[in-house]
Amino acid sequence: RSSDLSSGINAEYGGTVMAYGQTGAGKTFTITGSTENFQERGMIPRALSHFYQAINAMTEHSVTVRISYMEIYNETLTDLLSESSPRPSLVISEEDGSTVVKGLTVRLANTEEEALNLLFEGETNRVIADHALNHASSRSHCVFTVHIESRSRTQSSSNFTLSKLNFVDLAGSERLGKTMSEGLTKQEAMYINKSLTFLEQVILAVADRKREHVPFRQSKLTHVLKDSIGGNCNTVMIANVWGESSQLEETISTLRFGTRMMCVANEPMQNIHYDPLLLVREYEQEIKTLKMELAMHDTLANRSNVSYEPYTEAQQFDLQQNIRRYISGSVPEIEIVNLRQVKEIFKQFKQMILNQEREIEARVVQKYNLE
Repeated sequence: RSSDLSSGINAEYGGTVMAYGQTGAGKTFTITGSTENFQERGMIPRALSHFYQAINAMTEHSVTVRISYMEIYNETLTDLLSESSPRPSLVISEEDGSTVVKGLTVRLANTEEEALNLLFEGETNRVIADHALNHASSRSHCVFTVHIESRSRTQSSSNFTLSKLNFVDLAGSERLGKTMSEGLTKQEAMYINKSLTFLEQVILAVADRKREHVPFRQSKLTHVLKDSIGGNCNTVMIANVWGESSQLEETISTLRFGTRMMCVANEPMQNIHYDPLLLVREYEQEIKTLKMELAMHDTLANRSNVSYEPYTEAQQFDLQQNIRRYISGSVPEIEIVNLRQVKEIFKQFKQMILNQEREIEARVVQKYNLE
């Protein structure tokens, strides 16, 4: 159910809903639903409604919601929410083990109404065409993503969680003999069937535990869905089929694909990130606190003259003199105060050795005229 995945998002886990099936089986209707009848709304509107209700009830967390919507048309990534004309092509990259689409527009959605408006805006930009089995057939794979950032209101912590809920409306597999596609529609069908074949190959590879390499980069679709197939999020596949005997062969193929998808094991993980500015502030405060504790400890141990700040030039000179007196035998030992002093002694001793080597080398060169 959409509410189950939304609850997973609230628990700081990612999720993916994927609709698969032959053309005209109702995948787009399942994912987005009807815009004319409220009762026939799809999984995206239902999930958004449930999710924003959950956000309003989360008083201890500040949640920011952003929306992105893209399509993969003839192996080209397109931003459905871009205001540029023509829409620029997008590039897939991998950062910190996650798949990222560079250049993708991510819009802020503070309310359910704003999120739905972005959904409908993207829907108007999708590529559709007419063929024998569907008068409004999707000619591209579409991915609608809800990006969620959650921060605690009660704790001044540097960590926050980022999670994503993907709704994937896959273009339907087509048999050209049944759809009677020609020209551009036929070319689109060939791209669609090819990408779905690669998707099936990836799923077979992921399900095989003995396989060392999974060909995610074979197509844009499999590369985009890398985190959803055997990745770190909860994934649900919906198998859309025709309830007619004339489509029995395609129905069996869809159910076979669903069976293979069931063999894919995902391992949901929390996506915890750290704010670098807040993290630096926490470290600075922790260092300050530790210095205060050290000062208190030294006072109780009658070592009030101990300092933990970096050595000044005057202090370094004094320490060098003490090392020389110790080496010459003028003093039996150097009193050790703390670890900071030990490190500085080694540092100054090393510097003295290097200086001495340079002096000896210069004398030898001057004496024997080796320049």
